[in-house]
Amino acid sequence: MRIRKDTVILDNMRPEELAMITKVSDALAHPARLEMLRYIMQCNRKMEPVCTKDLVEAFDYAQATISQHMKILSTSGLVEVQKKQKFSYFYVNLGLLTRYTDVVKKFTII
Repeated sequence: MRIRKDTVILDNMRPEELAMITKVSDALAHPARLEMLRYIMQCNRKMEPVCTKDLVEAFDYAQATISQHMKILSTSGLVEVQKKQKFSYFYVNLGLLTRYTDVVKKFTII
């Protein structure tokens, strides 16, 4: 099935909104990334720092696998990374997450 560029659903969407939907949705498409994002969000809420070591302890994945997932989450903008010495600390970008949910709601309204 081919989708035409002039589809009515996309008429009320700006190109940057569509780009954000695709980028963030792609990052959220893997169950492990969803779990990691939720874990980081819970730790951030408690004001607890989260680094790669913490994610390796919390999840049954190799450090390299966690690093790959975190790179995708940070590239999408969902997670911000702050480097302190040799450690990377992760924080959920709640502003982007809120914008994403708002744009998805706008997308689903026909």
